Amino acid sequence: MSDYDPLREYLSQQTAIELVLTFDQIEDILGFALPRASQRATWWEKERNPENARPQRDAIRDGGYEATRLGDGKGVRFRKLSAGRFRPKH
Repeated sequence: MSDYDPLREYLSQQTAIELVLTFDQIEDILGFALPRASQRATWWEKERNPENARPQRDAIRDGGYEATRLGDGKGVRFRKLSAGRFRPKH
């Protein structure tokens, strides 16, 4: 069980190909404040090295999306993964 399971659940219920959430909206979904590191783009992006896996990235991927921090730093864009790239751990 991960602290980021509520985000995974939220994303798994979405049907939009793309959605944008503010940091406040994400914190409401999670029920806690995001760490300061979440302001960095690399905190959200898919890992290039499996040894660098992070629970928030796993939750996003398992929810069927990939994430990119917005350029203005006010939120995150989630894009639905194609069927071939989406493989939940469950």
